[in-house]
Amino acid sequence: MTTRTNHSPWLSILWILCLAIPLVFLLTASGGGMHSVLWMWIILLLCFYMIASMAVAGRTAGRTDEESVADDGVRLIPNGEHPPAIASVMDVRVATRQQGVGLFRGRLNMPADEALKRLESELGENAVPLIQQDDELGTAIVLMNRPTEEATLERPTRLWLHWLLFALTFLTTTYAGALHQGVNLWEQPGAFAVGLPYSIGLLLILGVHELGHYFTAKHHGLNVTPPFFIPIPFALGTFGAFIQMKSPTRNRRALFDVAVAGPLAGLVVAIPALLVGLQSSEVLPPETEVVGGMLGHGTSAGSSILFALLSKIALGEQLQDGYLVQLSPLAFAGWLGLFITALNLMPIGQLDGGHMARAMFGRRVGETIGSVAMWSLFLLAIFVWPGLLFFALFIFFIAGRGTPPLNDITPISSGRQWVGYATFVILAMILIPLPHKFWQAADIYCPYL
Repeated sequence: MTTRTNHSPWLSILWILCLAIPLVFLLTASGGGMHSVLWMWIILLLCFYMIASMAVAGRTAGRTDEESVADDGVRLIPNGEHPPAIASVMDVRVATRQQGVGLFRGRLNMPADEALKRLESELGENAVPLIQQDDELGTAIVLMNRPTEEATLERPTRLWLHWLLFALTFLTTTYAGALHQGVNLWEQPGAFAVGLPYSIGLLLILGVHELGHYFTAKHHGLNVTPPFFIPIPFALGTFGAFIQMKSPTRNRRALFDVAVAGPLAGLVVAIPALLVGLQSSEVLPPETEVVGGMLGHGTSAGSSILFALLSKIALGEQLQDGYLVQLSPLAFAGWLGLFITALNLMPIGQLDGGHMARAMFGRRVGETIGSVAMWSLFLLAIFVWPGLLFFALFIFFIAGRGTPPLNDITPISSGRQWVGYATFVILAMILIPLPHKFWQAADIYCPYL
């Protein structure tokens, strides 16, 4: 997961920990009585009240005294006051200023990439130009003063903090992996190795995912931090990882590349981990009841198209339609890798899929896709799987709206478009269950699986 916020990463971690509390309650609450449901909703509402309060406080603290008293009115900028840099790249039809931000609308007289380079060269380091689509006049150039907090963002990376969080996450995930095997490391510290398959598998998936973002961002010349891992001493042992983007992407090509690199890199580790872990997993008849373990029960082999395909490849004839798979620790880490990839690929806001959709289809279509995806997620949580409600609320509060690249005009190449379509097909294969008829057809036409 990437983040483009300017606040401290500790605030992001605090948000995520608040969101983790309801998940822990759902994982640990016994039974499904009315009291459990009532307490779950009370805890959920309290956590989101805390998150909303932090969001308001953050916005208030981020405003300067000038902004708090600034006139919200919009005034026209006379032709004689247009910056020469703007006039050199655009035939300006309408120019306005509001709260120190200039908006110049018209048509570019050169390609957007070339216009951005010229604007940056002539404006210097004191202003940030954004070139965006304008529905009426073709193009809009937004001219902003460079954020005063940018000097703070340029502070050297504290590598010790990243390594400390990684070490703590290694310990908490190892503890969680041992619990999955019925071993409490507080009582049996000598059995430390029991939790390693889950811990190493999950951290490899998360780490490679974030490093995919990191190295791709570096390739495009972006200022980005190494991954922040988030340890939690319960449940899964971690709540994921993220990197902090300290500079905006230049164009939609860079935005797409950085976004798609993480999920694809993570899958390169998650799929082999799942295939290897399934070899030591147990296949159970449909009527079997399983108690214990992180999942609490066997996972349906047909719960998703991709999981069914990988399970059939790994387990062959012993896995039939309707059977359950009691995942081994490594297989569970791989399964979580698929789930995490699916969440990140949702085409919403600042999630990887949201950045991809904006880069592929533009701002308006991308935001429409994001709204449809968000409402679809809520409907699935209400009518299909209530456990998805937590993740729907998590995405709703955390994802926000995607940050535009400096050049939001120039489209990505057709090759990148096809990579994007293929990646969204993978998302569908992770989320959509395998129909029974398809499984029967696979048994008939692919008996070697």
